[in-house]
Amino acid sequence: MKAMRTIVITGPPPVQILDVTGPLEVFSQVPGYEIVLGSPDGDNALRTSRGISLSPAKSLYDLDGPIDTLMVAGGPGAESGQYDERFLGWVRKAAERSRRVASICTGAFPLAAAGLLDGKRVVTHWDFCDRLAREFPAVTVTPNPIYMHDGSVYTSAGITAGIDLTLALVEEDHGHKVALDVARRLVMFLVRPGGQAQYSHMLSHQAVTSKPLRELQVWMMENLRDNLTIERLAERMGMSPRHFTRTCLRETKMNPGQFVDRMRVEAAQQMIDSSDMGLKEIADACGFQNADSMRRTFLRILGVTAGDYSRRFNRKYS
Repeated sequence: MKAMRTIVITGPPPVQILDVTGPLEVFSQVPGYEIVLGSPDGDNALRTSRGISLSPAKSLYDLDGPIDTLMVAGGPGAESGQYDERFLGWVRKAAERSRRVASICTGAFPLAAAGLLDGKRVVTHWDFCDRLAREFPAVTVTPNPIYMHDGSVYTSAGITAGIDLTLALVEEDHGHKVALDVARRLVMFLVRPGGQAQYSHMLSHQAVTSKPLRELQVWMMENLRDNLTIERLAERMGMSPRHFTRTCLRETKMNPGQFVDRMRVEAAQQMIDSSDMGLKEIADACGFQNADSMRRTFLRILGVTAGDYSRRFNRKYS
């Protein structure tokens, strides 16, 4: 009989509730894990930022023995920058007896404060990446992925990315089929790769202040198969190419070429996720020159090829 893998989920209270319950639910779907909620307060509950205490929990300082996975959740307690030295000391010692250490969202801050992220490539919630890099210069912060790992240290972006990371840990332990089965039971839209960007640029476009540029985005989505050159987009906006490029950079933080590539990739992702079209058909529908061009663009933007994305996330390939 295989030994149970002990998962300890903790964090400086109050923690973000989904940072805890998301990974807890994923691990609970798979036999072989013993999940322990660890309370830094020394009592039998882990306090959350929503006024709900999660129990039963165990005092961290009563936990001994080997740990398979130590997860530190984010939330207001992690974001405060003020950590109990006893808690940090426990995290350091616990990491020594853990096979792997992970942070969810801003749980990267206490891990960094404990010195566990020095020399590591890590990620946290996109809104805190600059601060993490500024406060901990020995840590290499990579702002775009939704999760990543460097050696035995795993970090994830905001909230729901912790679920994606946990699925990746389950896949690491039990294989892709088990992880995919868990995702389906939880009715997740898809199992995202760590290299996927933290937020959808299509959704972020709603925050663009320029109404003409918002209207251009809609037109672009309807005409992705066309040759969307800077000159053509600028003409539609009634601007010179130079003025349009400056406007695009200001509003989207991308130059026009990057903007077009991003929209084509996200449109292709939606087709892969929801249709039975082949990659060549999708490449044509989204305005890529060919399937190889789409493959290269996916790799540059998402860190995986279109084929890898299809095999991982489209049910007919699983």
